Amino acid sequence: MTRITLRQGDIASESVDAIVNAANSSLLGGGGVDGAIHRKGGPQILDACRDLRASHYGGGLPTGQAVATTAGRLDARWVIHTVGPVWSRSDDRSELLASCYRESLRVADELGARTVAFPAVSAGAYGWPTGDAARIALGTVRATETAVEEVRFVLFGAEVFGVFEAELAKQER
Repeated sequence: MTRITLRQGDIASESVDAIVNAANSSLLGGGGVDGAIHRKGGPQILDACRDLRASHYGGGLPTGQAVATTAGRLDARWVIHTVGPVWSRSDDRSELLASCYRESLRVADELGARTVAFPAVSAGAYGWPTGDAARIALGTVRATETAVEEVRFVLFGAEVFGVFEAELAKQER
């Protein structure tokens, strides 16, 4: 059974087999988690992403999918890039958000990763309400069959951490 842990901090500083990047579809870096991972991981990550764009993902990585690259200078073996959906009041994109977690765990299993750090995908610049993002993230990870031994949610800021902590406690009841 996969152990789920929560930590407040900088995901780019985690020591795990794989760090999940809340990437944009271009795979070429951005702000938030994506920018932090690219900055700390160094140019090797961007080079690997450019190679992916030149081969399999010329149009970018589709929302809800995941792909791995080197982790560069991060204290991890791989970065698993996933593209979360932008939240919408009128269009339920919950399945796409859940897919980010399932697909990232699938890629982690293919790589043989046993420890994986996730951010709160789509809960930042993509506007997903934090409580709903936590429900989907934690529920999906709990329901997904995987060989990953520990999924660590690394959450930036006390408020987001508190929301995930309350949701985890609720789901464990």
